[in-house]
Amino acid sequence: MEFFRIIDKQVTESIIQDKVTPDHLENFTESMFLLEESGNNFQGATLWGPFLISYDKIKGGVRFTLLDCPNALSWTITTGFPPEREKIVLHATINRTQKPNEFLEEVKEFLDEWEAGLNSQF
Repeated sequence: MEFFRIIDKQVTESIIQDKVTPDHLENFTESMFLLEESGNNFQGATLWGPFLISYDKIKGGVRFTLLDCPNALSWTITTGFPPEREKIVLHATINRTQKPNEFLEEVKEFLDEWEAGLNSQF
Protein backbone atom coordinates (compact mmCIF):
# COMPACT_ATOMS: atom_id res chain seq x y z
CA MET A 1 0.00 0.00 0.00
CA GLU A 2 1.12 3.53 -0.68
CA PHE A 3 0.46 6.75 1.19
CA PHE A 4 1.26 10.28 -0.03
CA ARG A 5 1.32 13.65 1.64
CA ILE A 6 2.21 16.86 -0.19
CA ILE A 7 3.70 19.60 1.97
CA ASP A 8 3.45 23.04 0.39
CA LYS A 9 7.01 24.13 1.19
CA GLN A 10 9.86 24.92 -1.16
CA VAL A 11 13.19 23.50 -0.02
CA THR A 12 16.18 21.87 -1.64
CA GLU A 13 17.42 18.31 -1.45
CA SER A 14 20.41 19.44 0.62
CA ILE A 15 18.21 21.26 3.14
CA ILE A 16 16.11 18.12 3.64
CA GLN A 17 19.26 16.02 4.03
CA ASP A 18 20.79 18.48 6.51
CA LYS A 19 17.70 18.84 8.72
CA VAL A 20 15.90 15.47 8.53
CA THR A 21 18.37 13.16 10.28
CA PRO A 22 18.16 10.53 13.01
CA ASP A 23 19.61 13.06 15.48
CA HIS A 24 16.73 15.48 14.83
CA LEU A 25 13.68 13.20 14.67
CA GLU A 26 12.11 14.89 17.70
CA ASN A 27 11.87 18.10 15.63
CA PHE A 28 9.51 16.36 13.22
CA THR A 29 7.51 13.79 15.18
CA GLU A 30 6.44 13.18 18.76
CA SER A 31 6.20 9.39 18.47
CA MET A 32 9.67 8.70 17.05
CA PHE A 33 13.16 9.30 18.42
CA LEU A 34 16.72 8.03 18.25
CA LEU A 35 17.68 5.40 20.84
CA GLU A 36 21.13 4.36 19.63
CA GLU A 37 23.23 4.89 16.50
CA SER A 38 24.61 1.85 14.71
CA GLY A 39 26.55 2.79 11.57
CA ASN A 40 24.16 3.75 8.76
CA ASN A 41 21.30 2.30 10.80
CA PHE A 42 19.96 3.21 14.22
CA GLN A 43 17.70 1.90 16.93
CA GLY A 44 14.66 4.11 17.10
CA ALA A 45 11.49 4.30 19.14
CA THR A 46 8.29 4.51 17.11
CA LEU A 47 4.55 4.45 17.62
CA TRP A 48 4.78 0.65 17.25
CA GLY A 49 7.78 0.15 19.57
CA PRO A 50 11.53 -0.01 18.97
CA PHE A 51 12.91 -0.92 15.54
CA LEU A 52 16.21 -1.10 13.73
CA ILE A 53 15.85 1.75 11.24
CA SER A 54 17.75 2.36 8.03
CA TYR A 55 18.46 6.00 7.14
CA ASP A 56 19.69 6.91 3.68
CA LYS A 57 20.31 10.11 1.78
CA ILE A 58 18.72 9.58 -1.62
CA LYS A 59 18.22 11.62 -4.77
CA GLY A 60 15.82 14.36 -3.74
CA GLY A 61 15.98 13.86 0.03
CA VAL A 62 16.01 11.02 2.56
CA ARG A 63 14.57 7.55 3.15
CA PHE A 64 13.77 5.71 6.39
CA THR A 65 12.95 1.99 6.60
CA LEU A 66 11.91 -0.07 9.62
CA LEU A 67 14.23 -3.01 8.92
CA ASP A 68 12.66 -5.52 11.31
CA CYS A 69 9.04 -4.47 10.71
CA PRO A 70 6.80 -7.27 9.40
CA ASN A 71 5.01 -4.67 7.23
CA ALA A 72 8.31 -3.33 5.81
CA LEU A 73 7.26 0.28 6.48
CA SER A 74 9.41 2.69 4.53
CA TRP A 75 9.01 6.42 3.91
CA THR A 76 10.76 9.08 1.89
CA ILE A 77 10.87 12.84 2.20
CA THR A 78 11.85 14.34 -1.14
CA THR A 79 11.58 17.35 -3.40
CA GLY A 80 12.21 18.09 -7.07
CA PHE A 81 10.31 15.15 -8.54
CA PRO A 82 6.72 14.24 -9.43
CA PRO A 83 4.04 14.29 -8.26
CA GLU A 84 4.94 17.82 -7.01
CA ARG A 85 8.34 19.11 -8.12
CA GLU A 86 8.15 22.39 -6.17
CA LYS A 87 6.90 20.92 -2.88
CA ILE A 88 7.93 18.32 -0.31
CA VAL A 89 6.57 14.85 -1.00
CA LEU A 90 6.15 12.51 1.95
CA HIS A 91 5.67 9.01 0.55
CA ALA A 92 5.25 5.83 2.61
CA THR A 93 4.79 2.19 1.66
CA ILE A 94 4.05 -1.11 3.35
CA ASN A 95 4.34 -4.56 1.81
CA ARG A 96 0.67 -5.43 2.12
CA THR A 97 -2.36 -4.84 -0.09
CA GLN A 98 -4.77 -4.99 2.85
CA LYS A 99 -4.47 -4.28 6.57
CA PRO A 100 -6.99 -3.77 9.37
CA ASN A 101 -8.41 -0.24 9.52
CA GLU A 102 -6.87 0.26 12.97
CA PHE A 103 -3.36 -0.22 11.58
CA LEU A 104 -4.07 2.01 8.57
CA GLU A 105 -5.28 4.74 10.95
CA GLU A 106 -2.01 4.42 12.90
CA VAL A 107 0.00 4.83 9.69
CA LYS A 108 -2.08 7.91 8.82
CA GLU A 109 -1.49 9.35 12.31
CA PHE A 110 2.24 8.70 11.89
CA LEU A 111 2.20 10.58 8.57
CA ASP A 112 0.10 13.37 10.13
CA GLU A 113 2.89 13.87 12.68
CA TRP A 114 5.54 13.97 9.98
CA GLU A 115 3.46 16.35 7.87
CA ALA A 116 2.96 18.71 10.83
CA GLY A 117 6.67 18.53 11.69
CA LEU A 118 7.78 19.23 8.13
CA ASN A 119 5.35 22.17 7.96
CA SER A 120 6.68 23.61 11.22
CA GLN A 121 10.39 23.09 10.46
CA PHE A 122 10.42 24.36 6.87
